[in-house]
Amino acid sequence: MKNIGTTHENLDQKAYLIIKAMINDRRLAPGDKISQEQLAGELGISRTPLISALKYLENEKLVEAIPRRGFFVRAFDQQEMISIFELREVLEGLAARRAAMAVTDGQVAQLRKFFSHFSDNSPITNYREYCREDRRFHNFVTHIAAREFLESILSSYNIISFSYQLVTSEGLVRSPDETLGEHLAIIDAICNRDPEAAETMMRRHFKRSIAYLSATNPATTRKRAINNGDVTQQGKRRTSAAW
Repeated sequence: MKNIGTTHENLDQKAYLIIKAMINDRRLAPGDKISQEQLAGELGISRTPLISALKYLENEKLVEAIPRRGFFVRAFDQQEMISIFELREVLEGLAARRAAMAVTDGQVAQLRKFFSHFSDNSPITNYREYCREDRRFHNFVTHIAAREFLESILSSYNIISFSYQLVTSEGLVRSPDETLGEHLAIIDAICNRDPEAAETMMRRHFKRSIAYLSATNPATTRKRAINNGDVTQQGKRRTSAAW
């Protein structure tokens, strides 16, 4: 790891960027405790700028401080992930539409390269590499669409970063084999400069992830059981007796 202590300039900001990159790359995974002493030593800085960086990441919801235990990489529960994906559906649906309207020939060529080395690789087993490609693709679409504050909103509020904070499957909600075709359909729509199709494909992509998260969310499952009469609000199974 690069020693930043010799630069003597804005160490807390540099530490912040490095730690954030480590979280995004899952070198620091959701739920991991952040060893302040070890990290400060690797970065060649004192704990003062390191703690400042961690507090900034805490404000961004990527890190959480637990009293008497230290700083941990935040892990999001399924209900939180559903809310994040609902935001992404709206914002990235708009981004895909605008990308289809603004994409250049050079960007079309770049888009066509995404996921190309996965197309003939089924089933996909390298989840980590696919996750990185997934993130790069979504960031690139918002970059193409960069109008007003759209890219800034997604970046500043870490909305895309939050989406990869599931503990399992390298942060992926659904398997690569399931989402690869969806990504390629989005790419086709943007490259064909079809705004309507691009937004539809992007929003469908997120709707399917939301549906999966909802179906596997314990709170949703319990609510469905209550509504179906399988259990009472107090958690007791209903009997067939009529009162």
